[in-house]
Amino acid sequence: MCMLVLGTAFFFIKMTERSALTQKDGRVTANGQNGRKVQDEDNRKVGLGKKVTLLRGISIIIGTIIGAGIFISPKGILKHSGSIGMSLVVWIACGVLSLFGALSYAELGTCIKKSGGHYTYIMEAFGPQMAFIRLWADLIAIRPAAMAVISLACGQYILEPLFMPCDIPPLAIKLATAISITSVMYLNSMSVTWTARIQIFLTFSKLLAIAAIIVPGMYQLFKGETTNFENAFDLSKVKLSGMPLAFYSGMYAYAGWFYLNFVTEEVDNPERTVPLAICISMAIVTSCYVLTNVAYYTVMSAEELLASEAVAVTFAEKLMGNFSIAVPVFVALSCYGSMNGCLFALSRMFYVASREGQLPEVLSMIHIRRHTPLPAVIILYPMTMLQLFVGDIYSLLNFMSFLRWLFIGVVVLGLIYLRYTKPDLPRPFKVPLFIPVVFCLTCFFMVFLSLYSDPVNTGIGFAISLTGIPAYYMFIYFNQRAKWLQKALDSFNRTLQIVLMVVPAEQ
Repeated sequence: MCMLVLGTAFFFIKMTERSALTQKDGRVTANGQNGRKVQDEDNRKVGLGKKVTLLRGISIIIGTIIGAGIFISPKGILKHSGSIGMSLVVWIACGVLSLFGALSYAELGTCIKKSGGHYTYIMEAFGPQMAFIRLWADLIAIRPAAMAVISLACGQYILEPLFMPCDIPPLAIKLATAISITSVMYLNSMSVTWTARIQIFLTFSKLLAIAAIIVPGMYQLFKGETTNFENAFDLSKVKLSGMPLAFYSGMYAYAGWFYLNFVTEEVDNPERTVPLAICISMAIVTSCYVLTNVAYYTVMSAEELLASEAVAVTFAEKLMGNFSIAVPVFVALSCYGSMNGCLFALSRMFYVASREGQLPEVLSMIHIRRHTPLPAVIILYPMTMLQLFVGDIYSLLNFMSFLRWLFIGVVVLGLIYLRYTKPDLPRPFKVPLFIPVVFCLTCFFMVFLSLYSDPVNTGIGFAISLTGIPAYYMFIYFNQRAKWLQKALDSFNRTLQIVLMVVPAEQ
């Protein structure tokens, strides 16, 4: 039912794409409105500037990778790997594999200097139909559900200190979540600069929280608290059948390294900044993840960690006493940082898709004063709220989780394909071929693992994504419409532009 409503809304808005507004020399003229003009107050070029520096790029990557998982439930790897030593090996191996993927995206980001991430690279390598299927799945299901889930975690943990030791009412969690979503949408709508500054602050906050775990843990380790590391590589509990699931959990924990590629056009000196930001970020995240788990093991046995509801809280209670009440606040800030970084990046994907003609034209327009892609930012708002209050979010994520790795694998396969079809394409940053090959095989292995371990949910998710094929032909390929309908839709589009105060970006 939710898909039907969203599909209908998409169809109606998509029909407005032929705007009657034009832009020239910083002014917007509404055709058919007696030549009435709207001018940028500061006479500045209306568009998205290059405001993403190296520090801001690092904060986007780290801020979106590190969410609530490392603080609350970093136990999927331990559960499936069977021993403390093997779990640490898996954490390191997943960090290296994720670095391979990130380096592959760094090459794509420096040779295809367009924003949009996965969508843009699939478009360049395999054409508009495959790109639209990815976009469709993102728009109607994956991104609203993922945003709702991380927002629910933020809402829950920001309220936890207020309700301790009682349970938090579900309605209160949803209201706090709605406020969090609204605030992050407002922030991204108002200022690119302040969005980036807040992201830097939130990234440093979560790194400070991780440091508050690592430093006491390392102190305990240097004091000789190594009991839990005895027989760390005991293979009696290790099952080879569980290792793929351990790697799946690990790769999921590192997901988010690709978000800087969604804003390539706004990156200052992308040939240098993109690869450098990716390498620095992956080194920091891998170090944080491994050392945080080592710190946990200095005060908690494997059994205690698996039994804990919130690992960081249990750790803090053992070492810091009443300071443990601060942990939920840090978790909430971490979740908010992930929300902010994700929305900042994803809005650019919708912006680029609109520019390519696959979403309504108004989504590629910029606010005349704020210079933010306002329509592209707020498009997720109604769908996220809808799924928050009436949708079955977690089931939807189960359906769609394998699609992430399927399309990332397709993107990296596209890199290999472009090496042979466009050998003369300028590549300021070029990785050895074995790196994308290894990572591509890893992605497709995880897709196969999803099919093997949960064929029903995976099949449903695959079927939902395939609805993008008829949608492509309905909304993109066959787009002829009656003159009376086109006139009405032009009027609607014009009204929407005036209400939102947006214009096409000046080239």
